Amino acid sequence: MAKTIEQEILIDAPVDVVWRAVTEPEQVSIWFSDEVDLETKPGYEGALTFTDHATKHSHIAHITVQSVEPERFLSYRWEHEVGTVAADGNSLLVEFTLTPEGEGTRLRVVESGLESIGWPQERQDTHAEEHIEGWAIHLGRLRDMFGRQEAEQAS
Repeated sequence: MAKTIEQEILIDAPVDVVWRAVTEPEQVSIWFSDEVDLETKPGYEGALTFTDHATKHSHIAHITVQSVEPERFLSYRWEHEVGTVAADGNSLLVEFTLTPEGEGTRLRVVESGLESIGWPQERQDTHAEEHIEGWAIHLGRLRDMFGRQEAEQAS
């Protein structure tokens, strides 16, 4: 099973518009998580709340913003134990890279760190499987906010 999840999509919108869609809480909640506590400041500790409407259970993913290059790059760590400082070895790193392409934007999402988080192999495999599918669904929703383009999965 892949240790790094990588997906790319081409979005029919300029970089500044896509940047707002991946960083502004009211926009992130349209395509990704139901509730969003996010600020684009390195060190910011927030949360993404995912609600399962079928079972009425929810999952809160605590995040720590790592790096921000406006309209180009955003990264945060998640999946660390509550009460611990997110770092390499105890959390996963999610990176969003935005690149202008014609009149649109290529968005690349990479989730890495499974090999060093210390989870049993079965949990790593399940996480990778679920997140490969999940990122495809969520990025498809994001792409659809701006019009349909072909989705591309790198791995």
